[in-house]
Amino acid sequence: MLATQSRAPLPAFTRRDGIRLAISATLLIAALTAILSIDIIPAAYHVSAGDIAPATIMAPRAIDFVSAILTKQAQDAAVQAVPPQYDYTPQNADLVAARQAAEFDHLVAPVDAAFGAVLSDAARRAALAGAIPGLSSTAISTLEGLDAAAWTKLRAEMRQVLVTTEQGEVRDSELIAARQALPEALPPDVPADQRALAGEIIEPLLLANSSYDAAATQAAQQAALKKTAPVVVTIKQDEVIVDQGHTISPTDMEKIQALGLENPHLDPAKLAGWLLLAALVVGLLLGWVWRYRPEFWHRNNALVLVGLLLAVAVLALKLTAGRSVMPFFIPVATVGLLLTILLDSGAAIVVLATLAVLAGAVSGTVELSAYVFLGGLAGIVAMYRGDRFHHFAQAAVAMVVVNGAVVAIFTLLGERDITGLLQLWGASLASGAGSAIVALGSFAVLGNVFGITTSFQLLELANPTQPLLRRLLLETPGTYHHSLMVGNLAERAAEAIGADPLLARVTAFYHDIGKLANPTAFIENQAGIGNVHDLLTPEESAAVLKAHVASGIDLAYQYGLPKAIIAFIPQHHGTALMSYFYAKAQEQAVAAAGAVPGSPEAEAIAASVDQARFRHAGPKPQSREAAILMLADGVEASVRSLTGHDEASIRAMVNRIIRERLEDGQFDECDVTLRDLERIREAFVAQLLGMYHQRIEYPQNKVVELESRRIAGAGRS
Repeated sequence: MLATQSRAPLPAFTRRDGIRLAISATLLIAALTAILSIDIIPAAYHVSAGDIAPATIMAPRAIDFVSAILTKQAQDAAVQAVPPQYDYTPQNADLVAARQAAEFDHLVAPVDAAFGAVLSDAARRAALAGAIPGLSSTAISTLEGLDAAAWTKLRAEMRQVLVTTEQGEVRDSELIAARQALPEALPPDVPADQRALAGEIIEPLLLANSSYDAAATQAAQQAALKKTAPVVVTIKQDEVIVDQGHTISPTDMEKIQALGLENPHLDPAKLAGWLLLAALVVGLLLGWVWRYRPEFWHRNNALVLVGLLLAVAVLALKLTAGRSVMPFFIPVATVGLLLTILLDSGAAIVVLATLAVLAGAVSGTVELSAYVFLGGLAGIVAMYRGDRFHHFAQAAVAMVVVNGAVVAIFTLLGERDITGLLQLWGASLASGAGSAIVALGSFAVLGNVFGITTSFQLLELANPTQPLLRRLLLETPGTYHHSLMVGNLAERAAEAIGADPLLARVTAFYHDIGKLANPTAFIENQAGIGNVHDLLTPEESAAVLKAHVASGIDLAYQYGLPKAIIAFIPQHHGTALMSYFYAKAQEQAVAAAGAVPGSPEAEAIAASVDQARFRHAGPKPQSREAAILMLADGVEASVRSLTGHDEASIRAMVNRIIRERLEDGQFDECDVTLRDLERIREAFVAQLLGMYHQRIEYPQNKVVELESRRIAGAGRS
């Protein structure tokens, strides 16, 4: 691995954690399920086919159903496509053809006889005129004009056409047309007059050999019905069934009925789906918080903030779902920005990923999911601390650029036209800028409501005009100066290890406000009036020093300081030992017993002094900033007491303070590492050398000093 990090052991999941999980998960799952299921019971439409739609009717869900109307239309078309069925068979056609060929031979036998006998022209004409009954005069003239060879040829052609046609299917419904087509079936070289003669001879002989079969036709229609598949209609979610003001067609009405919009009811399957999705994302989210952010897990306000922001964002996405552009205008990236400022970037990213999953589920598109996550992530990366206006501006620019890129990517992958792309670019601009503006305008309010200290609050608390700091300046000037020096040290050390420098400085300003209750009990405020502790026992002195912590907490609540600041007041001493008064108590105990100092008896007596009475109540520092404050407080007071402020003396004192606190176990409950302590040491030394640098003694300063001594001496005389 390129990078390694220490991993804390998995904390035990206690009964209290179980109760917290049950309550938090139940509330958040219920809220998300209710939001996601807003449209689970759609509006009722009491309409009929032919009515005018009172509103635009849209499909609340996607369904497939069999359309009775369209299926009936398909079946009717299939039946109409079935041709009439006839009883034609080749065998029957051959029988009819043979019979009609014999009938033809019988009919033209007199003509054959007339042309076969030796007759005069007049006798032949007389014989031909009455040979075939029913011929027209024109046909008789044509027949009389033929010779034996022409008749023999024409006779053969007529018989062939009659037999061939009769062998094919001749429907009774098409008999007339079939007869009329017989002359055209003769060879092309047959003259027109002979063709007309042939038609008059063979047309009456052509009989139908195929009759309409009603039973067979009905059977074919039934078979066609069976082969016709039901027509399945697919309706997509949010598909427009009928626009407002349009006439509702029978097929529209069928869709309305299939969707159950006449009498809508709860969809248990959809409700179960939303419930399971909410349970899944909430369970994973809370599990992550418990495992990786225990400081948030045990703070109700942090859990409520996360749940509230998530629920509000999902509600906004749900209300705009189904619209092509509106969801892209929603400033959902505000969630990531606010959590980055109020909690931390890790929690913001996890919540943003959860929100992106829900956005994709609500909209049914991967594009919106990527838009929410990538745009919000860009804002988180660009936000940094959120304690300057330009941080919000650069976050807005980053979100606009990334949102626009996501839209462009999915436009290239899809079928969106240039107009749609321009619309979504406008939405990206509005969403990115809007997210930054909403975050800027709301994070201070949310911080106050949920008891989370923001950078703006810290900047305000650092203002010297704050009432509590003014009191500290006027009533305890020594403590005020000490607090300023501690603030300088703490800020520089926090910057060195990547902690919050602003928080470290502000907490340093307020860590000793309890000294306002008894200013002269602390040496920096005595100003030559004598040390009151010379008149007190070590136990009483220790009690006085302990009291300034409790007094500081009371005063902080009285002035309405944030709880995050108040927590540093007891932590800046932790459970440290007041070594001076403890050693003094040991000396007094040894002296009272009359033991020889340094003897085993004296050591036993000294060890019998109760150390707990000389320790602060704690708790120990819970954060890196609190650890820095503890060290800065001890280092500033100790270095100030040095007679010399050269680098060696300062470094030795800093090393001693850090070593004593470390060996005393004061950093056991915070995540300060040895590397952090080394960086803190170097930061302290550098800062203290700057504070106590040597100055050049100018001649004018000597003159002033000598004159002051002369005046003082004259006054004493």
